Amino acid sequence: MSAPEIPPLAKLVCSIIAQEPQEITSALERMQELFGPVDFLSEVMEFGHTDYYFEEMGSPLIRRVASFAEPVDPGGLPGFKLETNRLEAELSREGRRRVNIDPGLLSPERLVLATGKNYTHRVYLGRGIWADLTLIYDRGGFVPLKWTYPDYGERPMRDIFKTLRAILLRRLRCQT
Repeated sequence: MSAPEIPPLAKLVCSIIAQEPQEITSALERMQELFGPVDFLSEVMEFGHTDYYFEEMGSPLIRRVASFAEPVDPGGLPGFKLETNRLEAELSREGRRRVNIDPGLLSPERLVLATGKNYTHRVYLGRGIWADLTLIYDRGGFVPLKWTYPDYGERPMRDIFKTLRAILLRRLRCQT
């Protein structure tokens, strides 16, 4: 019989997609009120892997990836997603989202994104939120899986998460 264990802390990361840089900045300011200071913010990247958001948010779209300094309890993932959903709604105009925020948890072994949509490979966490295992760490880098969103599977995003993994590992070593 396995004995339940408290999991190690993880790094809260968020992908923020919008049409204008200022919309991302506004979302980040509010997110820092909720989750604490940011310790990493990627450069602005074009987002064109899907037209899924174009009707609601317009195009072209841009993305930045942010991570938060304080490691978090992985059991908090549903709450993080519900908070970012609430923030998306608050920042909406005329019933249309201006930002899309995808929170996830980065651990030394994996990246798990939170989603409100069920699918075959997703595990229900409660409160209407599923966990989507997006990347795994293997042989010195993050590896996409057959269901990984194409943009997360590309080298630039995987390199960002490799950098964030190193930040997390340094932070966890300092706390022990």
